[in-house]
Amino acid sequence: MLKQRCSRSWPWSRSAGVPLAAWLYAGLVGCGGPVSEAPEPGAEVAEQPQRLLTQVTGFGSNPGNLQMFRHVPSGMPANAPLVVVLHGCTQRAASMEGSGWSAAADVYKFYAVYPQQQSGNNMTSCFNWFEPGDIARDRGEALSIKQMVDTMKATYSVDPSRVYVAGFSAGAYMVPALLAAYPDVFSAGAIHSGGPYRCAESMTAGFNCMSPGVNRAPAAWGDLVRGAYPGYAGPRPRVSIWHGTSDYTVNVMNLTEAMEQWTNVHGIDQTPDTVETVSNFPHKVYRDGAGNALVETWELTGMGHGVAMDAQFQFPGGTGTAACGAVGAYLNDVNLCSVYHQARFFGLLDGGGEPTGDTTPPTVNVTAPANGATVGGTVNVTADAADAVGVTRVEFLVDGEVVSTDSQAPYAFAWNSAAVGNGQHRLGARAFDAAGNQATDNDTVVTVSNTGSPAPVTAQFTSIAAEDGYLKANADGSAAALGFMTNLALGRGTDGKYNRSFLSFDTSGLPDGATVTRAFLTVTYSSGSGDPWSTPAGNTLVIDVKTGTFNAANTEAADWAGAAAASSVAGIERFSAGAKRSGDFSAAGLSAINKAGKTQLRLRFTQAQTATQYLFVRDGANAVLTVVYTP
Repeated sequence: MLKQRCSRSWPWSRSAGVPLAAWLYAGLVGCGGPVSEAPEPGAEVAEQPQRLLTQVTGFGSNPGNLQMFRHVPSGMPANAPLVVVLHGCTQRAASMEGSGWSAAADVYKFYAVYPQQQSGNNMTSCFNWFEPGDIARDRGEALSIKQMVDTMKATYSVDPSRVYVAGFSAGAYMVPALLAAYPDVFSAGAIHSGGPYRCAESMTAGFNCMSPGVNRAPAAWGDLVRGAYPGYAGPRPRVSIWHGTSDYTVNVMNLTEAMEQWTNVHGIDQTPDTVETVSNFPHKVYRDGAGNALVETWELTGMGHGVAMDAQFQFPGGTGTAACGAVGAYLNDVNLCSVYHQARFFGLLDGGGEPTGDTTPPTVNVTAPANGATVGGTVNVTADAADAVGVTRVEFLVDGEVVSTDSQAPYAFAWNSAAVGNGQHRLGARAFDAAGNQATDNDTVVTVSNTGSPAPVTAQFTSIAAEDGYLKANADGSAAALGFMTNLALGRGTDGKYNRSFLSFDTSGLPDGATVTRAFLTVTYSSGSGDPWSTPAGNTLVIDVKTGTFNAANTEAADWAGAAAASSVAGIERFSAGAKRSGDFSAAGLSAINKAGKTQLRLRFTQAQTATQYLFVRDGANAVLTVVYTP
């Protein structure tokens, strides 16, 4: 029998431009008492398709009033694993399919269950991770999710020793609740952009939990977990913890506190036994005396609030369609597939236990030009790369800087050697395989000789933060209410205006007689709200150039629609972490760079967004205009 829940309300509306952090825990206190009913074996299952998911009803008393969706791959073996996947605020069950879990299930043959929150419980569809009645054993939403697992066990051949849970954001805060309340059900879990169990037990406490975070001693955190199931003496779940270091919605401090909680639960110290870099991200592993990996952390340098994924990654052993998700809202392409690495940690790739997957890096070699060659003009740079699992991409480097990427063999790019000065330069190639291993060949040295013209000079200009604008966060140009979105915003505001970011540079240091031969802009990701690239489909980010500034005084709101000296001079590819370099400016863009004063760049999306959505980028020293010229 379904237990009726209290109705909930929240004084803010989504259209009011409330920062994402507020929506992570929007909703008022629930009202469910203890319920211990479990589903009957063979419970009736009513099914309705939803994309790749099928809805399941009749899965027990469901005191949390959640919805259940599941994905069952074809050709499932007996005693297969099961993974529960929890979405974040404003998301639905199908949103987390985009992270790659259903595709991984098809390749590695495990069942996937997707609980879904209802707006009647929480108006922004957040799991109620801050409600004591929803995170305790045999109560509320925690029990509803456990009943979904029980229903899968009663319906399919599920190995009860291989049941796992993974979640993002509000769903990630529910992961430790399930691990703490049901260590007899879940063998491992993955916390992606969440925090420790019982970090908050009220809506108000949720603010401090998310940002700046709650600091407790490891033993105090561990006691909270041990108190969730008093008297339990069995094995505790292993935990994988993921967090973007530039997450301004849930502070990265939560990664440290969660690590301290679960290492203490396992009775091990907080000093990592393995420290390595995978796809340029720090990865730490905490082991017991026997060498078993019990806790791991992944620090996603420069990434904001989202799920780490790699749109080019193919799950080893799968077909060409078994990709690691697709870029979307809160799905950040950082060239690292979190689903794959979490599945490895769970043991889904290797039949259980700590994964022993591919750790062998690919081979890579620059094949042209030859080491010691003298080159000039446009040079065809090529590389060979191979791997037993599969090469996902090859990055080309000039003097250690990535200048091009190729994901298809034969790996090559056309290098304009005139962009660098005459003399010796080092060419390199870095290959990545499907398991995240990488290797670099960086021993090709060539001599550039471009005669008949002076050697080019490279100048860099950082943006003038005081003149950049006009929007720092809110639609009226004011600072964000919670203070963690203080950079420039591109997209659509609540006032219906678009593309409001300008970057100002003092380029008067260029010689009056200089000939500008190349220019590009480098911007740094701050955070995001929604996905302005995808709505409408095919949206692109481009740069306009103004010789001088759009306004003789301070940049104002109306200037976003002003005329530029050159429009759409270069594009910036979709990115959700770190720094991104634009393409080279067009000839018109080069001519518009002002050698006598200031140059202003306007960043805009080519199409108007269909909803309030922002990409936030940093200004000041984090926005750099690079200009190559000949005196």
